[in-house]
Amino acid sequence: MIDAGKAYNTANRQFVNGIQELAQQSAKDDVIESSLNKFAENLQEMINYHTFIMARFQRPSSAHLRNGIAVHRDLRKFKEAKKQFDKVSEEKEAALSKNAQAPRNKQHEVEEATSILVATRKCFRHIVLDYVLQINVLQSKRRSEILKSMLSFMYAHLTFFHQGYDLFSELQPLMKQLTGQLDQLVIDSAKERKDMEMKHSTIQHKDFSNDDTKLEYNVDAENGIVMEGYLFKRASNTLTKCSLSLTAFSLQAVDNPTVVVEDLRLCTVKHCEDIERRFCFEVVSPTKSCMMQADSEKLRQAWIKAVQNSIATAFRDKAEDAEMMDGKSSTSTCSLESAGEVKERSLKGESALQRVMGIGGNSTCCDCGQPEPRWASINLGITLCIQCSGIHRSLGVHFSKVRSLTLDTWEPELLKLMCELGNGVINQIYEARREELGARKPQPGDPRHEVEAYIKAKYVERRFVQRRSEDETRQKVLSLRQQDKRLSGSSEARSGPSASTASASSGERTVTSASLHISEPQEECSGKGLVVSCEPQQPTLGLQLFWASFCRSLPDMAEALAHGAAVNWTNANEQNRTPLMMAVHGGSLVACEFLLQNSASVNQQDNLGRGPLHHATILGHTGQVCLFLKRGANQNAADVKNQTPLSIAVEAANADIVTLLRLAKMNEEMRESEGLYSQSGDETYQDIFQDFSQMASNDPDKLDRSYQDKSRFP
Repeated sequence: MIDAGKAYNTANRQFVNGIQELAQQSAKDDVIESSLNKFAENLQEMINYHTFIMARFQRPSSAHLRNGIAVHRDLRKFKEAKKQFDKVSEEKEAALSKNAQAPRNKQHEVEEATSILVATRKCFRHIVLDYVLQINVLQSKRRSEILKSMLSFMYAHLTFFHQGYDLFSELQPLMKQLTGQLDQLVIDSAKERKDMEMKHSTIQHKDFSNDDTKLEYNVDAENGIVMEGYLFKRASNTLTKCSLSLTAFSLQAVDNPTVVVEDLRLCTVKHCEDIERRFCFEVVSPTKSCMMQADSEKLRQAWIKAVQNSIATAFRDKAEDAEMMDGKSSTSTCSLESAGEVKERSLKGESALQRVMGIGGNSTCCDCGQPEPRWASINLGITLCIQCSGIHRSLGVHFSKVRSLTLDTWEPELLKLMCELGNGVINQIYEARREELGARKPQPGDPRHEVEAYIKAKYVERRFVQRRSEDETRQKVLSLRQQDKRLSGSSEARSGPSASTASASSGERTVTSASLHISEPQEECSGKGLVVSCEPQQPTLGLQLFWASFCRSLPDMAEALAHGAAVNWTNANEQNRTPLMMAVHGGSLVACEFLLQNSASVNQQDNLGRGPLHHATILGHTGQVCLFLKRGANQNAADVKNQTPLSIAVEAANADIVTLLRLAKMNEEMRESEGLYSQSGDETYQDIFQDFSQMASNDPDKLDRSYQDKSRFP
């Protein structure tokens, strides 16, 4: 039995070793690894307990062996006592027989037989007592040793099973947890199997003719590889994985560490249409020509565009490095230059950096204070360091739209927007209650998770925005209305009777009785310049945004949005017009850009069926028309009188707006005719729109046009 127990323990140890090896092989799965290690540990404890039992059982066996020798001696004594008992019994029988045979007449024989019988009986009694004693001793020792051994064995098992019970009681919560996880795994496995069956069924009916690999051009990649994918290299006719590296400005093969093109700054890329193979393009350098083949036309266009962008980036970075070496960096300024100067420098990004950094507070990151930020959130109007810009990207474009101040091209209206706001203005809004709540603002070098938590609390939860009461909102709305009234009155007094028919340039503010109906509470109705309804209106955040857009007050607009105003809020008292339409009537190109960057709808219509493009066309705001067309406004939309922006501009004889609308329509038709792989637009179209944008932002007087009859568009 002891040998069998030892063999059992040996087999169990081998089993536990196998479990531990399996746990090591499952190191990638934390649940399986930790569970197997825990089970192996408990089973090893049970083996140790069982080994202890066998040791205790082996000790009584040795004692039994020693006791067996003593019992053997007692047994020998018993046998000797039995022999004496048998001998005395025979002698007693003989004495009884002799005593019975003694004659009565022989007195001396009778006395002799009687004395022998008495002595024999006495001896017999002593021998019987010794014999019985030996029998009792043997029986007592037998009973005590058996019970003692079995009792010790049973106590050992009691200890073994009690320790095992305690051990597995501690393991029971883990076993229950794993049971629940196992049930979930079974459910997930069944669901996954069902999904795979559905995918198999879907794949059987799927058309793989256009199943192209998705490629993304990432200029901010940390490893410098902005794009990678598979291309056929024509020389070897093998599938080679190629990547574009901005670090070395080269096109390299990843799987085989060879440089396909050493310096992209010396190269050009072009389509190859005169060869038999499809989807080919060629990267030409002064020393060699490298022919590449993509899997489809879409992938070829993506690779060509990526190479072209990398070449442009290489030249730009080279130029910036040269400027830094020569010490030719100019001082920062937020003044807007002429359209020609901005156009020449728009690709470098240096002009954007200088102007935006010239605004107060923009020289450090808005959220953590890191000096010399090189990124910006264009819908918030703030500058950011590279770490905070990454966090802003993770929030989503509905919270923050991030753009590089040095790598991206900046449109003039976007530059003006950045110069109108800035870190100081936005922090006054989004950090108004920070000190009151005792929140700590991150510092440069703080852990990313702390900075991320602060930014989410600031912009997503808007925890630090000052909560405003209804009375404060009413006062703010009345203040904006009074400001609007003063501006309207001064405009009418200055212009006289013709003010209601004079149009404004794209950068000026125009208020006309023909196109604007304003509700102002507790004011008498007046008929000059403005048509004012006397019905009071409940002050809301949407109403604040509505009038702030008309007054061209970007801080008040940003404040209203921070408090939760809907950017597409409609004013039922003003023909369901939106803040974007009011920004058009206010004549502010920057206010329109701010609303568009914050997801304002460029095609939402009022009760007359007119969208922002209609209103800008009616008012003759050429810059706003150009902006809305660039932002995707539908120029084919007709109002309730079935008039489109083009028909309105033609009737008003506004040559600039007619030119823009017709050019945009022609470009749209060209793109539709070219199909899926058409470029973003004709170069002539892009140049003309860029010129109009520059003039609208920097020299609006050049776009000043006058309407002769606005009464046709009530």
